[in-house]
Amino acid sequence: MKRVFVIVLDSCGIGFEPDAADFGDVGADTLRTCSQSPKFAMPNLISMGLGNLDGVDYLPKTGKPTAALARLQELSRGKDTTIGHWEIAGIVSPEPLPTFPHGFPEEVLRPFREQTGRGVLCNLPYSGTDVIRDYGEEQRKTGKWIVYTSADSVFQVAAHEEWIPLQELYDACRKARKILQGKYGVGRVIARPYVGDAEHGFKRTANRHDFSLEPPKQTMLDAVKAAGLDCLAVGKIHDIFAGRGDTEYVFNKSNADGMAHTVDYAARDFHGLCFVNLVDFDMLYGHRRNPDGYAAALQEFDSWLPGFLEKLGEDDCVIITADHGCDPGYRKHTDHTREYIPMIALGKKIRPINLGTRAGFCDIAATVTDLLGVPYQTPGRSFAAELV
Repeated sequence: MKRVFVIVLDSCGIGFEPDAADFGDVGADTLRTCSQSPKFAMPNLISMGLGNLDGVDYLPKTGKPTAALARLQELSRGKDTTIGHWEIAGIVSPEPLPTFPHGFPEEVLRPFREQTGRGVLCNLPYSGTDVIRDYGEEQRKTGKWIVYTSADSVFQVAAHEEWIPLQELYDACRKARKILQGKYGVGRVIARPYVGDAEHGFKRTANRHDFSLEPPKQTMLDAVKAAGLDCLAVGKIHDIFAGRGDTEYVFNKSNADGMAHTVDYAARDFHGLCFVNLVDFDMLYGHRRNPDGYAAALQEFDSWLPGFLEKLGEDDCVIITADHGCDPGYRKHTDHTREYIPMIALGKKIRPINLGTRAGFCDIAATVTDLLGVPYQTPGRSFAAELV
């Protein structure tokens, strides 16, 4: 293959995994929940074989699928963005990244305050929209950072764009990233800028920026770049991999923006990988437990897909997948859910085949590097020979 596009529908899981009880996620099923919404419509992917995936017994099946299909089970001990993407890219993480259900210790906060010159508010697990509602006015009065976390391995810093300049927020997050290493090495430090006021409400902006822990081993991105091929990152891929491995990157303001960037790259004559993350599913609808919004976003992607496929050449392949679940109907918590993910491969030379259930998101990395003829060692098992 000349070009491989990997598109991550962030959080679009397809059913809870056997060890979901360890994560408090028994019964979670992101796609099933969305399919029950009146906003749900995915005729294109269903005609390609979406309903033929193992465990997807709530969508119509087709006798003539046009895609190669698989349900992938996570090997890593986690259900977050970083670990999910790392495994897609070839790294299995046997130990979960650290979380801080009671907030961060003084060993972390003291140097953060000293190095940034501002105090800290909150320091608890919190919803991102609730925390600015509850602490926004106090930030205006005190100038302190709003620091919070979640069930994920994250250190999040919220700051009002008109009170604290964006660059100061980003610089503070870079300093936090250097502090948060070793036993405090969270997967991501996230800058969460917002605007508004207490009277009319506060609202997060599109200027979010993630500062990730550097992957501990070589990923498929590193391998593709080392082979002299192009590695194009769309959305938060550049941030998730700490800027390592890509040869060019662009951020997204929305799913629609990310899909437009992907079309732009498809129009270019590159050789290698285009790795795409569409985060609205997770950020806007999954965590906010909005099934109708999530279903509408899936419909938007499904409507966009045929036009994108028309732009692919004879030696192109697109793999549609996810990185974890975030069931918008799950009420035990508002965090990610431990779920299987889909693998849907399409292309003019891709043979429609159902590969059943496979152990390891990392099979994607093994397959992508195999398709591109790039040497790469990963625990994943390539299914490239079965596709082409």
